[in-house]
Amino acid sequence: MNRTIRAIIGAILVLVIAFSVISVFQSIGKPLKVDITDQRLYTLSDGTRSILGKLNQPIKAKLYYAKTASLKGPDQIRFFSNYYEFVRALLEEYVAASEGLVELEVIDPRPFSDDEEQAVKYGLRRFPITDEENFFFGLVVQTQFGVEKAIPFFSPDRQNFVEYDISYLIDTAVTRQKKKVGVLSSLPVMGDDVSGYMAEMMLRQGQQPQPPWTIVEQLRKQYDVETVPADTNDINDIDILLVIHPKNLPEKTLFAIDQFVLKGGRTIVCVDPHCFSDVPPQMPMQMQMQMQHERSSDLNVLLRTWGIEMPANTFAGDRNLASMASIRANERPEKVIGYLNLVSEENCFTKDNVITGELNQVRFLFPGVLKEVADPNQPKEGAAKIDRTPLVTTSNRGNTFSVSGPYELMFLDPSNLMRKFTDGTAPVIMGYLLTGRFKSSFPGGIDVEVAAGGGDSTGTPEDPNDPNAPKTTTKRVTGLTEAQEDCAMVVFSDVDFISDNMAYQSSFFGKMVVGDNSALLLNAIDDLSGSSDLVSIRSRGNFKRPFVVVDEIEKQAEAETAEEVEKINMQIAGFQGELQSIVSSAKEGQEEVIGSSIVQKKKELELKILQAQRQLRQVKMTRRERIEQLGNRLRQANMLGAPVVILIIAIMLGLRRSMRKRHYISHASDA
Repeated sequence: MNRTIRAIIGAILVLVIAFSVISVFQSIGKPLKVDITDQRLYTLSDGTRSILGKLNQPIKAKLYYAKTASLKGPDQIRFFSNYYEFVRALLEEYVAASEGLVELEVIDPRPFSDDEEQAVKYGLRRFPITDEENFFFGLVVQTQFGVEKAIPFFSPDRQNFVEYDISYLIDTAVTRQKKKVGVLSSLPVMGDDVSGYMAEMMLRQGQQPQPPWTIVEQLRKQYDVETVPADTNDINDIDILLVIHPKNLPEKTLFAIDQFVLKGGRTIVCVDPHCFSDVPPQMPMQMQMQMQHERSSDLNVLLRTWGIEMPANTFAGDRNLASMASIRANERPEKVIGYLNLVSEENCFTKDNVITGELNQVRFLFPGVLKEVADPNQPKEGAAKIDRTPLVTTSNRGNTFSVSGPYELMFLDPSNLMRKFTDGTAPVIMGYLLTGRFKSSFPGGIDVEVAAGGGDSTGTPEDPNDPNAPKTTTKRVTGLTEAQEDCAMVVFSDVDFISDNMAYQSSFFGKMVVGDNSALLLNAIDDLSGSSDLVSIRSRGNFKRPFVVVDEIEKQAEAETAEEVEKINMQIAGFQGELQSIVSSAKEGQEEVIGSSIVQKKKELELKILQAQRQLRQVKMTRRERIEQLGNRLRQANMLGAPVVILIIAIMLGLRRSMRKRHYISHASDA
């Protein structure tokens, strides 16, 4: 056998050995994975592993991704290729962690195929690319009992919450019963619950049964909604407790809420220092009664134990977020410091939490202020240390303000409130997510009245015929003093934001959603309705890697922009005040002069605004140029980095070879 044949056979054997080793490691080495990403993106959280560990039935996960269609689409569609690889890799971790109970099927739905028809049937969103091609990117989870849950589209905006969305889908798919929401409120949010006869009697008397709030009707589409009486002494058989405007609740009801939370019941509380929706009956000769009507509510008896409180008669304000409103008919709109238009651009919503991560605009009406108790470890005897995550805040210029009493809010003077308001330096919090092992606000229990006749403490029965025998007696009731599992509660310091006047508007087609007011509450309910394991996944929401230099550049530019905007607002306020002064001090017969003066001032104002806007555009352009320059430098460094390293290695090897060659020649000459 000559040398050439031996070389060919050797090369073939090397290739066979290499392919064999690769195949062996592909099958054996699958469990041997290392996640080297900074935020452990490909490592499932403990909450997800707990959900998968409780599975008692097989689940099929169908990942629909139009890979072929994406190659024909624009750059916006091609961007999803890396996103798809991340989702697929994450789903493969679900398969590995489920020990065979989760089966993954990746489908590329082609035009006019059964796969495309099934994707449409499941409700996945499709985006036309050509006359025939459609782009799909969604997930369907199926159980053996016929339950089907879907993520219609993996939106880039929710890339931070991919693991949560998938885990929530699996958790709700295996939970077959519809969740129950109990509503406890001092307001008629559930409407008038009257029978047919009572409804007919009300109509005869010219009264209309009051319908439920629109938010309740929306909830009924997803959940079983029940009424919880305001004087209840026990809360059970519900999954979510929604407490709206709790006014003067009896101690037994507070104790019932306390025990419901400690038993793991998810709770959402909406309190308000002055609820405009809490309107007393409009009846003649009852003006004094309306003036004395209490419109505030709080749950501080419980909240203080859990680390926060809402001070009475204290409101959140923000000059940047104040909205225009007409307080009375035929009056021009004015900025109302307590009528807040919260927007994502001002960082009013926590982006790394699924409840508020995608909100854009929410309106609050004179919301209260939620403050952490001074000492979170021992704010009150028996209090518990818990995790408090702000959800809704003002901008950095927000601050608190107070009023003299309810009378000042009934006859509101926006200009006076605006003049008294002082800008702050830190956000004011109006929404909290509380999690942890809560302790009871009633560690020793409470005393409740029970019917007499059951015997005294010695066991001697009382004579029912004795007229002097008491009709009722007091009994000590105790319960849990500390939660045995993690609790979760969401607290908002406003009630009006879910009212029909704030969250909806009437149209020809009925009530239409306005902004994200209803979405804020629905997101909270939807989030808390999951299992306790989902609570731990929320903290993994924000895994974006920070770019410190870019962030500093943008912060500096935003600071310059904010300064310019403040100057514009001050100019506008000054001109408006001057115009109002001219009009109010005018004498009869000077209307034409006043009109020309107003026009002139308006022109000056528009000119100054135009100049300021030009300055803002210049600031933004400078910011963009600085970011682009930074990007170019980083790109050049990355492009030149590898060649430079290779060149350095080549030079070092060349020098080493040259030195060895000279060493060899010198030794050879000596020999």
